[in-house]
Amino acid sequence: MSVLTVKELFERMPQAFVASKAAGVTADIQFKFTGAEAGDWYVTIKDGTLQVHEGLSPAPKLTVSADSGDIVKIFTGQMDGMQAYMSGKLRVTGDMTLAMKLMGLFKLS
Repeated sequence: MSVLTVKELFERMPQAFVASKAAGVTADIQFKFTGAEAGDWYVTIKDGTLQVHEGLSPAPKLTVSADSGDIVKIFTGQMDGMQAYMSGKLRVTGDMTLAMKLMGLFKLS
């Protein structure tokens, strides 16, 4: 299996988004990356759609911080998100209810 870049991961997010699981969710989710692909990305979830943006959200409800390689592993199912959080590899601030729902909003395959 080839390793995705952060850019490739975010390009694929709209296709992996499960709109039916996002009923009632309106939020910007900020991702802050360190490591090989350090940078900032955010997604906007509104009206059952997901849009991807590079940069900083003006008003994120949730901020997820991690090494860029770890976040790719989490979203591709190679690393457990809860385990990464408990070990300090993944840091989350903001709406914890949204954080718990986050991985269920995407069909990982």
